[in-house]
Amino acid sequence: MKKLIETLKNIWKIEDLRQRLLITLLFVAIYRFGSFVVLPGINPGMLSQLQSQTAGGLMSLLDMFSGGAFSNASIFALGIMPYISASIVMQLLAVAVPYVQKMQREGESGRKKISMYTRWLTVAILLFQAPGYLMNLKMQAGAALAPGISWSAFMVPAVIILSAGSMFILWLGERITDKGIGNGISLIIMIGIIARLPQAFIQELTSRFTAISGGGLVMFLVEIIILYAVVCASIVLVQGVRKVPVQYAKRIVGNQQVGGARQYIPLKLFAANVMPIIFAQALMFIPLTLVQYSAPENASWFVRTMLDHHSWTYNIIFALLIIAFTYFYTAITLNPTQMAEDMKRNNGFIPGVKPGKETAEYIDTVMSRITLPGSLFIAFIAVMPALASLLNVQDAFSQFFGGTSLLILVGVVLDTLAQIESHLLMRHYDGLLSSGRIHGRGMAAY
Repeated sequence: MKKLIETLKNIWKIEDLRQRLLITLLFVAIYRFGSFVVLPGINPGMLSQLQSQTAGGLMSLLDMFSGGAFSNASIFALGIMPYISASIVMQLLAVAVPYVQKMQREGESGRKKISMYTRWLTVAILLFQAPGYLMNLKMQAGAALAPGISWSAFMVPAVIILSAGSMFILWLGERITDKGIGNGISLIIMIGIIARLPQAFIQELTSRFTAISGGGLVMFLVEIIILYAVVCASIVLVQGVRKVPVQYAKRIVGNQQVGGARQYIPLKLFAANVMPIIFAQALMFIPLTLVQYSAPENASWFVRTMLDHHSWTYNIIFALLIIAFTYFYTAITLNPTQMAEDMKRNNGFIPGVKPGKETAEYIDTVMSRITLPGSLFIAFIAVMPALASLLNVQDAFSQFFGGTSLLILVGVVLDTLAQIESHLLMRHYDGLLSSGRIHGRGMAAY
């Protein structure tokens, strides 16, 4: 406790860090305030059916990522997810489209162009999603519209407001990145997720003492222990493993001398980090996009099953997609041929393997082998909420046992703490931990 108080005092002494933290808190407060500002013309007291719809299933995930704005029919109802979708599309285009690849190699100017295209793509996605959200709102809470206003007249200004709201959130995120602390977009997503934690915690605690098969305090403590273990595992996943397993690391050693020491090839067990789970989650939302604005009971058995994120079918497909995307993302981020060429150019080699093509094939083989356990571990973390439901954990609380939400929470917290620690160390203050430095995710920002 004394160490914590001393660290907080040191943080407050650094004027630049203090200003950044206050600016971040201000922008976060603005975002949370906007999440409760209801669309003009909508009666918030008549949204019980919409809130019931978002209490479970995939809708609950959408509501979580928006910080509850989705179920509140807020001006921020669409949240930052359209921008995330646009960013994922641009990353995929960077693999398949030479023009986008060329922009990536242009440095800062290319990055600005990609950022501009991502924003325009976000607007296009918003113009598609906003009418869909309003159609769902009409079906679930049509009576919430003020008397004297027709839905046809309400749609156009509401689409503009919803689109402007999401772009304003994007602007807030960029301002946090520039003027505050941490990555703004990721921080906004984290705030939206963590805003539901207190309520979910209280609901779970209450259910354990009120339900017939609740299990009482003992079962609740078991849940907390399991949650702690999953969080620790997620920290390992997000920070990444810097070296490959020993049986491979002993062999994959270059002969290049740097300061008299031999160096390992920089392969990681989780080279793709959390991107595969984000890609897979985006695909799993497709059935929801197709049927959420119609009658789900008229959909096929397969589609209805895919709308239940606790079903075995959903989670098996989800896990398989994560494994596939892990291999895909690793393949586009690590180029064995380029690594082999760099080794050859620097007079490095792998003992027992010829330089050039054979070295590239060897690195590719090793990377494929170590990617498998990494992808299985990511898939396990992703399906943990469904496994938690088998212990009768409440749906809202089970989302914090794994999946995209937990990985984002852990990753953003680590990144933010790493930035705070860097400010402290630059001013010759002690870091946040006495046991060593905090490492961020090491992944690209959204």
